[in-house]
Amino acid sequence: MSHKSIEKLAVVIPNFNGADFIEEAIDSLLQQDMSADIIIVENGSRDNSLDILKSYNDKITILQNEKNLGFAGGVNVGISYTIKHGYDAVALFNNDAVADSEWLSELVNSIQDDIKIGIATCCIKLKDGSILDSTGEFYTTWGLPYPRGRGKSVDSYHEKEFVFGASGGASLYKTALFRDIGLFDEKFFAYYEDTDISFRAQLAGWKVVYNPKSFVTHHQGETSKKMVPGFTVYQTFKNLPMLFWKNTPRNLLLPIGIRFFIAYNLILLKALVSGKAWPAVKGVWYSFIYIPHTVHQRWIIQRGKSVSTNYINSVIVHDLPPNQTGLRKFRKIFTGK
Repeated sequence: MSHKSIEKLAVVIPNFNGADFIEEAIDSLLQQDMSADIIIVENGSRDNSLDILKSYNDKITILQNEKNLGFAGGVNVGISYTIKHGYDAVALFNNDAVADSEWLSELVNSIQDDIKIGIATCCIKLKDGSILDSTGEFYTTWGLPYPRGRGKSVDSYHEKEFVFGASGGASLYKTALFRDIGLFDEKFFAYYEDTDISFRAQLAGWKVVYNPKSFVTHHQGETSKKMVPGFTVYQTFKNLPMLFWKNTPRNLLLPIGIRFFIAYNLILLKALVSGKAWPAVKGVWYSFIYIPHTVHQRWIIQRGKSVSTNYINSVIVHDLPPNQTGLRKFRKIFTGK
């Protein structure tokens, strides 16, 4: 890691069928109190997104994909562009989000002067502005990630602090981090790819910081609604095993793995009995298909690990995600708590 001030800055927005809200996202970025190049990755949209984007002329840069590469593949196109063209940092931004005018400058202030900070994340509010969507991402000893603060009041997290991970929907990354650990894993396509890269960053010695003075509002799940039915279920069952096996340090594999095996199979059982069997089973099947990829990536990631397992154990949450009420009831049967 080398210290370098952030002078050349870009914001990358992956867009898939976002015609209903992409203008609001871009306009909020054009009104930022610091300058940054806006790069839209047109991810194979079938609506009139491209016509809208072209109306901005030279105010934005458009990179076109022939097909939808997902969030991971889409942002990788933009990130690769920023690395090639010598940018110091790149912010990722959802096409259904709207940024406060100081969103970007506050993130830059968070990341600017500390060599160890590779990612800065913000306060992401739901569109009504009173409830949180995310203030970062957490990983748990049950092998399940979750968005920090989701569903709580926006006043709940008002301290600048280190967190485990960042939401890919509105966070700033040093390009040096991508040069160090690689880009997003495109096998994830969407869901948990941001937790994966945060986990990899933590293992390589980078830090992630949350700045409550930086905030955006987010129309949660708008892009996912445009995908095929069962998309989220399929992605969840495909990606959770990859996230666990790639990143969990060797000495934590057994204690986290036992809990993860129980949790994963109980969540699978719930999907099977609630009419979501096909996307769930498909997701499990693809998690097996991707085993060679996962094993290879684990070898690379763990070989590059530069922090202690005790440190990783200290930054993950030793509990279930707050929304896992069914698993909590199951745990109480055996532990009484």
